Amino acid sequence: MSLDPVATSVFVVLFLFVTWIGFAAARWRKADLNVLNEWGLGGRRFGTVVTWFLLGGDLYTAYTFIAVPALVFGAGAIGFFAIPYTIIIYPILFLVFPRLWAIAHKQGHVTAADFVRERFSNRYLALAVALTGIVATMPYIALQLVGMEVVIGALGFPTTGFVGHLPLIIAFIVLACFTYTSGLRAPALIAVVKDTLIFVTVFAAVVIIPAQLGGYGAIFSSVPEEKLLLPTPDAGSLGTYSAYVTLALGSALALFLYPHAMTGILSASSGNVIRRNAALLSAYSFILGLIALLGFMAIAAGVDKDPAFAGGFSLYGANFAVPALFLASFPSWFVGVAFAAIAIGALVPAAIMSIACANLFTRNLYKEFWRPDCTEAEEARMAKIVSLIVKVGAVVFILAIPQAYAIQLQLLGGIWIIQLLPAILLGLYSRAFNGPSLLAGWAAGTLVGTYMAGTQGFTSSIFPLAVFGLSVPGYAALYSVVINFAVAILLAPLFDYMAKRGAQSAAS
Repeated sequence: MSLDPVATSVFVVLFLFVTWIGFAAARWRKADLNVLNEWGLGGRRFGTVVTWFLLGGDLYTAYTFIAVPALVFGAGAIGFFAIPYTIIIYPILFLVFPRLWAIAHKQGHVTAADFVRERFSNRYLALAVALTGIVATMPYIALQLVGMEVVIGALGFPTTGFVGHLPLIIAFIVLACFTYTSGLRAPALIAVVKDTLIFVTVFAAVVIIPAQLGGYGAIFSSVPEEKLLLPTPDAGSLGTYSAYVTLALGSALALFLYPHAMTGILSASSGNVIRRNAALLSAYSFILGLIALLGFMAIAAGVDKDPAFAGGFSLYGANFAVPALFLASFPSWFVGVAFAAIAIGALVPAAIMSIACANLFTRNLYKEFWRPDCTEAEEARMAKIVSLIVKVGAVVFILAIPQAYAIQLQLLGGIWIIQLLPAILLGLYSRAFNGPSLLAGWAAGTLVGTYMAGTQGFTSSIFPLAVFGLSVPGYAALYSVVINFAVAILLAPLFDYMAKRGAQSAAS
């Protein structure tokens, strides 16, 4: 594909605009950004509207825009599991996380590991929470680059060698600079622009593209029957039915445990802001449904059969479906707008993810184990440095490691991050558990979940569990966290007994 000067010009102008916003954000609600609470959480002053954009920009990423319709394009109806999954998460957000916010606000917690450390008085459980968050988030950041890389290639930029990687490197240098200077304020403001562009792009797509293709009836008629519905399971198996249900439920339980989602929640100004957003964020689920339909539109448009897009599909596979659809359906200037929306949709979550990882490292490794007497300024400075290192690591990750490995590690990330559910959920509502039992549960769940993914060659997170002769394929994250809960519950009395015996021995 040759470089499109009009689309590229629009793309560059919008990218420069959000870069300016990123640096200008340092002066928005001006405060001392040499304090971690201000740099890493925006001073906990974001109201309903800003939090809505921030969480939306945080959770609905560039990779979402690319990968969800790509899954629908390639695999069909199973890709729609993302819709019920995003519906399930908001009642959880409404019921659970205002309580976590209230405790964190009162105690000055910056991370979920801070909360676990205070609740269970166990620095090693907090360390496990912090390390899990960092390790699970790194490939997630790298996958944001996949979305950006696809649209940069679709604009006609070279895709190989140093020149091919240069636009990506420049974008992340800019991201690193404005994140370092502005902290969480930068992605919070940029999210407003990003989501506005996404809304414009999606609504234009769901009106204009069906009109070009003869309406939604024609679109669904052109989709192969096997992609319109989940396949009927074979005898003795629940097939894709159980996979669909467990993917939706497990993904919903895991999402707000990711450090970037937790950072967005803790930056809110009150528990009521979180409750309002639990209601308002459902609008994004509607948008996600429309985004998923782009996969069927790409099938109807036959973009994979167009010789003009053969190079893009050979490089990016099904991930090229949405860019190809836009290139085939819109004038160049609007393609620039749409591609800028996707690229900016990578910057916002990548910035929040890097800040969240920096907060975890600084509070729960650096301060806890190395420099417990560090000042607030030293703490903030370390977080800023770590946020830069995280971004550099993500760029090296995606440039040096095959994309398939990044996707496999992100699948593992979902399995690992859900193992934090017992420590955080049980810690919010009960003191009946203890740090050692929860740590043992975390270890068991992590090992079992990793084993399940390993049996699938780390190419799928769906594990065929055998139950009384019935095969129940399901999300390994959900199965493994059940093991986690069981171990934590069974071992809690034992560790309590051992602690009491130890205290009695010390007293005597």
